[in-house]
Amino acid sequence: MLIPYLVPVVLLFMLVAASIRILPEYMRGVVFFLGRFQGVKGPGLIIVIPGIQKMEVVDLRVITMDVPEQDVISQDNVTVKVNAVIYFRVVDPEKAIIQVENFTMATSQLAQTTLRSVLGKHDLDEMLSERDKLNDDIQEIIDASAEGWGIKVSNVEIKHVDLNESMIRAIARQAEAERERRAKVIHAEGELQASRKLVEAANVMAENSAALQLRYLQTMSDMSNKNASTIVFPLPMDIMEAFKHMKASPAAQARSAGQSSNGSHDPS
Repeated sequence: MLIPYLVPVVLLFMLVAASIRILPEYMRGVVFFLGRFQGVKGPGLIIVIPGIQKMEVVDLRVITMDVPEQDVISQDNVTVKVNAVIYFRVVDPEKAIIQVENFTMATSQLAQTTLRSVLGKHDLDEMLSERDKLNDDIQEIIDASAEGWGIKVSNVEIKHVDLNESMIRAIARQAEAERERRAKVIHAEGELQASRKLVEAANVMAENSAALQLRYLQTMSDMSNKNASTIVFPLPMDIMEAFKHMKASPAAQARSAGQSSNGSHDPS
């Protein structure tokens, strides 16, 4: 007697159970009624009529996607392998389901092509030293293209730039040459500053001969502290001139004295 009533009750219970959906806070459901878009529902309890309505669930959390390693030819014709990571999330579930077949795959392919095209416009030095600028450029291009899919790209980071061994050695030689150039420039600047100070010291000593004599005495004191068997000491030219006058002959001195006396008694 109860079997005719039990079957409809069981069918109704199964229909109600299949119609009830519960979505968490970070999920949204895109509902279609007979194939037409009806609306975005969630979170919480949602009733979906089986056979008449269909619901596609979309995750609104940030998705971290690893961009596979790409072969990139830089602007200066250097082949490198570059991989990156992209962070994005769905901001419009309706567009993410209706405008693109698989928004995750589409974003991944867009990131790969953008990574190759952007890095191919820059030199190797820019790839290694200006990653922040390249990250911003890639992020802006991907975000502008994925905006029509309801996707917001929050960040793109280049993880690694892989170089071959020959290029690594060339970069090392370049860095070594740059360090040598800086060392030579610093040494030349030091010589220039020292020469200017020496000129200033020479001008000070020229104003007072005692200063030069004190400098000679200081040099002798410094040389005496060293265990040297031979000491070479510069002799001032003024002292040599004094010795020349002392060695002059008495006749020459007399002639010079006579000439001076005649000149003093000149009647004119």
